[in-house]
Amino acid sequence: MDVSALAALTFLLGALVILVAFAVGRRKEELREETEQTAESAAESNVTKVSASKKPKQEKQRSRKDKSSQHSFSHQLLAASLKSHSGNVTCLDFSSNGKYLASCADDRTVRVWSTKDFLEREHKCLRANVELDHATLVRFSPDSRAFITWLANGDTIRIFKMMKKEDGSLSFKAAPEDFPQKHKASILNIGIAETGKFIMSASTDTSIHIWDLKGEVLASINTNQITNSYAAISPCGRFVASCGFTPDVKVWEVCFGKSGEFKEVVRAFDLKGHSAGVHAFAFSNDSHRMVTVSKDGTWKLWNTDVEYKKQQDPYLLRTVPCTSSEGSLAALSPDGRVVAISDGCNVALYSAASGQLEEQLHGVHSEEITDLRFDITGRFLACSGDKAIRVFHNAPGYRAAIRDMQDMLKKAQNEAMKQRLQQQIKDAQSALDAVLAAPVN
Repeated sequence: MDVSALAALTFLLGALVILVAFAVGRRKEELREETEQTAESAAESNVTKVSASKKPKQEKQRSRKDKSSQHSFSHQLLAASLKSHSGNVTCLDFSSNGKYLASCADDRTVRVWSTKDFLEREHKCLRANVELDHATLVRFSPDSRAFITWLANGDTIRIFKMMKKEDGSLSFKAAPEDFPQKHKASILNIGIAETGKFIMSASTDTSIHIWDLKGEVLASINTNQITNSYAAISPCGRFVASCGFTPDVKVWEVCFGKSGEFKEVVRAFDLKGHSAGVHAFAFSNDSHRMVTVSKDGTWKLWNTDVEYKKQQDPYLLRTVPCTSSEGSLAALSPDGRVVAISDGCNVALYSAASGQLEEQLHGVHSEEITDLRFDITGRFLACSGDKAIRVFHNAPGYRAAIRDMQDMLKKAQNEAMKQRLQQQIKDAQSALDAVLAAPVN
């Protein structure tokens, strides 16, 4: 082989070696890049998995924290704790047909509960949304087919109609227009007269407005009590009462003509006897009794079944020492047998006949009680103060009814009357025994 051929072969072999070395180097670089990308992807995946696994743990921990922070309460007389609101409940109202309990909260909803479910394990409710606002007060209409609310931001009244669907459930529809704004101070209470003739709204600046159902102001009252602390319509639908800084309760009659037209608001009578301002008051279902609770550390029971137009004044039946504070509320059972007084987070139940303290319920809510009222049958007492609603058996009411019937039995001379009273006493005692024998909730 000559020298030129040998040089050419050497050159070709060299070039081939260089190409192979270049290819191997290129492949190593590609493999390194792929390895780095795979490692990065794996790291990202691990981060995602870790964060994803942390999220439910964090949510679970948060949920446990919220759950543990909820106020727990148990008592022999506790019939139910209603817990669907996500905000603090500010107001309660029972319908006059006894079927429903309405509640409103700062979660922008009104909830309507069925009273027949109080003793069941589950407590279902229907929700009415309060658009762009939230309700601080709620009151049923006399026919239990509608309710009115006070809007926190709108400072006015909004009406909701309750409509039955084909499946028997309820739906809610807000009226197209709210009432006009009239109050200049914080609102205390609203109500609809049982007669269906007027609506009342009262504020802290001594103002009370009487409205027709279309939103027109019929009359305005200046209570002249420096500040109002509470106001309400009597269950009979005739009277509007208020209390405040002064040590008395003032009562007016809202008068209508025979054809239903509004006539006037006239002063009816006053309840005088407390030595300091009155926190709140309540009526019995027939409006013949009233209970008042005052800063003077007493509650008083009054007979208001008087003809004030003949200059008859209500008279004091009983004065009982009690613990009260700013914001204390009063409730009187429909039959006038039991008085309930709230003080902060606590509730005390008394016999109206004797003034004896029958039950003390301590720490019912984690915050101050915002509403306190008996249902129309007198079987239950409901109160609100945090996100829950507590419903209690009215055991003092059963005891009072049994005592009254036993007294009647002693005086009864008709055999048929005696047998009827004996059966009623037996039924009431059985109901009370069932309440006291139930497991503690």
